[in-house]
Amino acid sequence: MTSTAIHRAIDAVWRIESARLIAGLTRIVGDVAVAEDLAQDALVAALERWPNSGIPDNPGAWLMTTAKRRGIDALRRRVALERKRPVIGRELEILQQLDQPDPAAQVEDVQDDVLRLIFMTCHPVLSREARVALTLRLLGGLSTPEIARAFLVSEGTVAQRIVRAKRTLAEARVPFEVPSRDELAERLSAVLEVIYLVFNEGYTATTGEKWTRPELCADALRLGRILAALMPREPEVHGLLALMELQASRLRARVGPHGEPVLLADQDRARWDHLLVQRGLAGLRRAEETSRALGPYTLQAAIAACHARARSIEETDWPRIVALYDGLAALTGSPVVELNRAVAVTMAFGPEAGLELVDSLADEPALRGYHLLPGVRGDALARLGRLTEARVEFERAADLCENQRERELLLSRAVACGA
Repeated sequence: MTSTAIHRAIDAVWRIESARLIAGLTRIVGDVAVAEDLAQDALVAALERWPNSGIPDNPGAWLMTTAKRRGIDALRRRVALERKRPVIGRELEILQQLDQPDPAAQVEDVQDDVLRLIFMTCHPVLSREARVALTLRLLGGLSTPEIARAFLVSEGTVAQRIVRAKRTLAEARVPFEVPSRDELAERLSAVLEVIYLVFNEGYTATTGEKWTRPELCADALRLGRILAALMPREPEVHGLLALMELQASRLRARVGPHGEPVLLADQDRARWDHLLVQRGLAGLRRAEETSRALGPYTLQAAIAACHARARSIEETDWPRIVALYDGLAALTGSPVVELNRAVAVTMAFGPEAGLELVDSLADEPALRGYHLLPGVRGDALARLGRLTEARVEFERAADLCENQRERELLLSRAVACGA
């Protein structure tokens, strides 16, 4: 195997094993920053040794053993230098745990550790940006430059967010544990929000020159599948995973040959990933069977399923989508949901009804500066033949849009109205 192939294999191993490695080390040392440092040391050792020795049969176990040895060496040096400190008792306890051989059967412990790490990186004490950066770093296995490129911010900004997040967790003494039953709903909501935020940024990029970033969608899907395996009885976990799989099934068809956006009505549905569609529909059934009342992610998955089952935009069950949006709006109270509902109303009951709903949202503070508000209004006006007004709305939407590809699409729609 060539050196390049070895490095690619190491990168793949790291993406797969890093979450379990850091989680297991955090359980032992009690500090996520120290755990990540030990894991990174093990990765450096792998990069140095594996090109010559080859990839071991059990790379995850090799990385854990190496990380533990590095931890033992560091703690022994510290213990030798600071024997008179009262806190040394805790360090000796950690040293003993690091020196213990791994049990033969550890699957459940490892799963529990990863679940604890997910809840730790998504703790409400952190800002949303910090949760995303730390989750992608520790659970997604992404490097600081990769996270910076994904969200189009500087590497320094991402590095600061990660450092501050780890410091905040340490200072707040956030325990490495799954929350109690009373806290679980709130904390799980934060976890799901972070995963879906990552997915949405990949599905429709807010800024930059690309309309989609499939690699971010893949990272979110991987995190969603880990969480679904760890929490099989939580309906909203399956609802979110189903939603992401159904939406991800369209990624190939959402972009044209030159990177231009392709809207749902114009997509070649033969290019949809039908394996992902089937996985998404199965996940939706699992979520519906697990819960009496559908949560927001399951309702959104049900909407996505309506599109997945339809052979064309005309054959889509738009009245059902409106009904599902009714439930979602009642549950969330979100103006963005109401705007999406207006699109469905336009398709189900005509552009006049949709335009009336859009106009009722004009003064919503949450939608001020949101480019899709004039974009949706422009679409309704164009369908009504009010092309001069529609052109103004599309131009306004383009001015507010920060994604280059989407801005070009909106301007082309404005030009078409003028023609």
